[in-house]
Amino acid sequence: MCFKLTHARHDPAHCLAPGLFRSLRKGERKTSKLDVKFTHGADSIRFWGPEPLGAEDLRVLQGLVAMAATSGESGRGIMLPPEAESEAGKCLRESLHLKDDALQKEGTVAQGSYRQLAQEIGYADADGGSRFKAIRESIERLWAVSVIVERNGRRQGFRILSDYASDAATGKLLVALNPRLAEAIIGDRRYTRIDMNEVRALKTDPARLIHQRLCGWIDPGKSGKIETDNLAAYAWPDACEAETMKKRRQAVKKALTELVGLHWKVEEYAQGKWLIARPAI
Repeated sequence: MCFKLTHARHDPAHCLAPGLFRSLRKGERKTSKLDVKFTHGADSIRFWGPEPLGAEDLRVLQGLVAMAATSGESGRGIMLPPEAESEAGKCLRESLHLKDDALQKEGTVAQGSYRQLAQEIGYADADGGSRFKAIRESIERLWAVSVIVERNGRRQGFRILSDYASDAATGKLLVALNPRLAEAIIGDRRYTRIDMNEVRALKTDPARLIHQRLCGWIDPGKSGKIETDNLAAYAWPDACEAETMKKRRQAVKKALTELVGLHWKVEEYAQGKWLIARPAI
């Protein structure tokens, strides 16, 4: 299998927002909603949706962000200039729901197929109809999430995925990304680099959730110190009883073992305290 995607240029706010993506219990989507408030730099951001987002939703979004930078005939991404000339381009820009300053920025679109997306995010059964259905459901969950950003008294609203279209007969897929994601991809804002080879290699939900949060915090070739309970909160942001916390700490240690297998350096320099170094590019 030949992979095209080496990395995703992700928006740091989507990577670092606590609880935006979390480990979910069976049936939790039916009983919980998503409502996460987060301050990133000068921006106050609220993610609000009808269902919580899990590790598989995170994985799908990572793949879409990576695909958006390589879609199109040139392999350099489909860029929508502020004044698109074609009817298709105009429709896509309208679908991005851009407001105010964002109207002057380029938009980005991920174009490909369910099969490609499944392969690029590491699904072994990338040709399965049930897998395509699960990916479609994840995309629709992401599309349903509203994002409100406030800065200096000015507010802007959009969805995580501004628009999407797919064809069940051909498996083709087209997804327009929101302005923050688009700006990170085209270099108009600082971005978090997500290594797609690492994404494909990770095996467990806690490892995927912890991996993205660490990538948002630690740049390639850099290191940081963190406690076990803070790492656990990356996957399980809710409070719990002592026995449950013990199990979460064990899961964190297993997740860190996965990172070691990807050439991250992990050292417990004191009980429950870790020095974590990310591989250089």
